[in-house]
Amino acid sequence: MAEPDPEPVRRRRYDPERRDRIIDACLQVIGEVGVAGASTRRIAAAADVPLGSITYHFADVDELLRVAFERFARRVSDRFEEYMARATTVEQARQAVVDMITADPLVDPRELVLTHELYTLAARDPAYRELTHAWMARSRHAFERHFDPTTARVLDALVEGLTIHAALDTEPRDPRDLARAVEVVTSTTWPTRD
Repeated sequence: MAEPDPEPVRRRRYDPERRDRIIDACLQVIGEVGVAGASTRRIAAAADVPLGSITYHFADVDELLRVAFERFARRVSDRFEEYMARATTVEQARQAVVDMITADPLVDPRELVLTHELYTLAARDPAYRELTHAWMARSRHAFERHFDPTTARVLDALVEGLTIHAALDTEPRDPRDLARAVEVVTSTTWPTRD
């Protein structure tokens, strides 16, 4: 009697970029439906991976969220750095700030959702607050290429607020108004701390 053919051996698909795809898919899904709607099933489908891949690469959903938001914050900070690195004068630095607000407030409209979802998490959870603190520190560091630390801190808050307003306002902003606001903040002599 002949022996039956052995079962074919199922080999794991070599997929070295799977973890990165999961992280990017997580950001995509959060940008579309928020953290509350970002189920692991939905993230796995967006990444085109089996559901078990998420638990293989991440201890839990919170780890995936933290890693994804770290990537998001780094990308935004890198853009700040790129804008400020191109400027060689204070005037160019001021214009770079205006450009960040007007030309690049939301490269992807989902970034507004991602930003607000991260802020909401940071308001509740110290681990996310550390992440937003590091994000703000990187932004301020980029501004400190051209401005003193206090001005950089105030400028960071101004950019954050103006970016949110530009994204949510139903009427376009006049870039000249933004330029004046940036000039006022960067021309002000702030009191030194004792």
